[in-house]
Amino acid sequence: MSTIPISEIQNYVGANLGASEWMKIDQARVNSFAEVTGDFQFIHLDEEAASKTPFGGTIAHGFLTLSLVASMGPQKSLVLEGWQMGVNYGSDKVRFLYPVRVGKRIRAHWKLLSVIAKTETNYLFKYEVSVEIEGVETPALIYESLLMQVVAA
Repeated sequence: MSTIPISEIQNYVGANLGASEWMKIDQARVNSFAEVTGDFQFIHLDEEAASKTPFGGTIAHGFLTLSLVASMGPQKSLVLEGWQMGVNYGSDKVRFLYPVRVGKRIRAHWKLLSVIAKTETNYLFKYEVSVEIEGVETPALIYESLLMQVVAA
């Protein structure tokens, strides 16, 4: 984690912040997500039926993959001096480009797109996040993550 003076944060806009560690997507995680969300579509849970689809087997829910981004922060996190907390502010766009087969590993790549001072203590960070699937050229998803950093007054 790098602590950055507020006066210097704009120097990091456009910077690639690196990739997270690899995370394996297993069937137990997919099953748990189905239980929590009520999304029991066979392509996520039934290996035999899913093997007969173009996916060739069970796949992770797109929203499971998206939700895992929160735990796959960049290797080099940028934190403003005086940081008190960070808050998920939402996203601008999400595109699910390629299914994640159960058994594959994924990792997230982070790029800082912008930082906007919303108030004297609130700074909105916009990141481009892409989720790589090991051995697959097309990313699982690309989205713009919005995170608010709150600093001491």
